[in-house]
Amino acid sequence: MADESNSGSDGATGRIRGRGRRRKEPSRSCRAVTIAAWTTAVLVFTGGSGLGYVYFKLNGNIEGVDINGRLDTEDRPKNLDNGSMDILVLGSDSRSGANSKYGGDEGVARSDTAMVVHVYEGHKRASVVSIPRDTLVDRPLCASQKGTSVAAETRAMFNTAYEVGGPACAVKTVEKMSGIRMDHYIEVDFTGFEKLIDELGGVKVTTTEAINDSKSGLDLAAGTHTLDGEQSLGLVRTRKSVGDGSDLGRIQLQQAFMKAFITQVKSVGVFTNPKKLLDVADTATKAITPDSELASVNELMNFARGLSSLGAEDMHMITMPVRYDPANPNRVIPIEAASQQVWTALKQDKPIPAAAVVDSAGDKGAAGTVVQAQEAP
Repeated sequence: MADESNSGSDGATGRIRGRGRRRKEPSRSCRAVTIAAWTTAVLVFTGGSGLGYVYFKLNGNIEGVDINGRLDTEDRPKNLDNGSMDILVLGSDSRSGANSKYGGDEGVARSDTAMVVHVYEGHKRASVVSIPRDTLVDRPLCASQKGTSVAAETRAMFNTAYEVGGPACAVKTVEKMSGIRMDHYIEVDFTGFEKLIDELGGVKVTTTEAINDSKSGLDLAAGTHTLDGEQSLGLVRTRKSVGDGSDLGRIQLQQAFMKAFITQVKSVGVFTNPKKLLDVADTATKAITPDSELASVNELMNFARGLSSLGAEDMHMITMPVRYDPANPNRVIPIEAASQQVWTALKQDKPIPAAAVVDSAGDKGAAGTVVQAQEAP
């Protein structure tokens, strides 16, 4: 791990700070935009310090979303500043523009993938909690991206928060549900995801059984494959042909792919090849939308340095404890006591207890074993 005194972190708490300063009060300077996905966040976590080589080119690519400026501080959970860090990572299923080939409603954006990444004090371990997009939640009062008020709603699908109120409403919904203040927010879009994987030279995985999914377009025999960007996107969107065909199985595939990505990203020669570094970094910074506190190359570099030692073996991944909704088997609802066990553990910067997921539908089934990471050479 990088020396925290040189990486913009608070020496007393270990919490990462941009440019070595303590966090400032939220500003209102950056506009909100809509793109997201955890894979680019992984690239930033594991290698973003290389971005410094091409600062001026890349800095112009980054557009930040001012989460803090759009939310009422008094209405948010207390920032405990206990040395840990919590990041909401969203992937959107916007179908407009370059993403239209993936189907769906033109111009409608929803959060297709959502993960709360909790980095423990010392930044050597992390827990990742996936939130199923079909989870029925109490969505709070939000402002739309045009500034109008959107009423609170009970039993709203989680991914509608992003649809009606953009990133700020998604953060507000997660904070209300978990009681944890999000320190950062990161997004990437489908097109950026696909291009990024291609720039990296693909991701090597082994499938333990054939995957043929007409919805995602993925057709793989059992065996070892180097997935290009389109195949990788197909994998993280596959659900019907793996496990029980639900969104919960798709989340397990996403988590398995994330581990494969982390395992290999440092071994593909990006950070020893200046041209490849430029190409990858250019693609990544065009694809991601961080919160405004990370909206520069310097801030992303400091953020990444503090997390650069995290490997797949250091990340514990679960799905938020849920059960199928008795009124609608196509939806899931949180198991309240178990979910609170998860969120309480993270608030206290403790490991998630195994008992929290014993009865969860999200961590049952074997979809996650269908894809296995390949060890880096």
